[in-house]
Amino acid sequence: MSSSTCESVSNDREPSSSPGRSGSPNGSSTSAVRSNRSRKKRIRRRLSAYRAARKRQRSPRPSPRVAVPSFFTLMNLFCGFLAITQVHDGAITMACWLIVMAGFFDLLDGMMARLTNTTSPFGVELDSLSDIVSFGVAPAFLVYTYGLETLDPIGMIAAALPALCGGVRLARYNVDYGQGEKKDYFEGLPIPGQAIAIITLILAAENSTWASMLHLDSIPVLLAVVVILSALMVSSIHFDAIPKPTITYMRAHPRKTTAYLIAGVLIVGLQELGLLIVFATYLSFGIGRAIYQLIEALSTPVPDETS
Repeated sequence: MSSSTCESVSNDREPSSSPGRSGSPNGSSTSAVRSNRSRKKRIRRRLSAYRAARKRQRSPRPSPRVAVPSFFTLMNLFCGFLAITQVHDGAITMACWLIVMAGFFDLLDGMMARLTNTTSPFGVELDSLSDIVSFGVAPAFLVYTYGLETLDPIGMIAAALPALCGGVRLARYNVDYGQGEKKDYFEGLPIPGQAIAIITLILAAENSTWASMLHLDSIPVLLAVVVILSALMVSSIHFDAIPKPTITYMRAHPRKTTAYLIAGVLIVGLQELGLLIVFATYLSFGIGRAIYQLIEALSTPVPDETS
């Protein structure tokens, strides 16, 4: 056999290198592209299924209008945080006024919730979380730093009472929220009222005139006030709710409206002493009414069940 014939036979046995075969470079790239596309489709399907499952499990989101009162609630929380930092830095008076500002924002968030008709469980929970910081933890840290630390370990336990009893008070309020008709009183002293009462005492004690006259800078007095206020928070004594600033409410409750207007004048005119007088009167009225109701109940004859 000639060499030319052998070459032709060997050429016939060589594999074809057509572009459509898988062994060629072009065929490999086409297969890789198809594999990538298939992988991307699988990833997209899995992401879609994951998002659908999360959407089914997600709790209903509150209305965007909730952001209006929530802003004031968060400002309440922010003031409470700033008050804690001021106590740490030794600025007691500034810390007191920051807690007062927190109380102002606490009033505003409730008013804005009613005006925008966005009262919701979300707002109630956020308000309670803010209140426990601004009116529970901040006053507790304040009274401990202000003087109760000298009575350790009793002082530390007493200083923790505003936060501990305040947490119980808020939990009880959240459980009762939305159940039954709305009432014009609080069952137990509200946690903002307890905090403002403590702040009032400290601000008056910082004023050298009132402190020397009324002995407000006494540590035993501070200890007694903290314990009594904390106990009032978890009590069942009724304290009047703050009146609504509406003409209808003012016409329906002229005496209560007049009393609160007088309280405002005293606070503006006498400042720390005015605050002290107003809160002492508020607490005394609630406690006195509870004592009167107890005496009246004990003096009322009960019919004999056996008769």
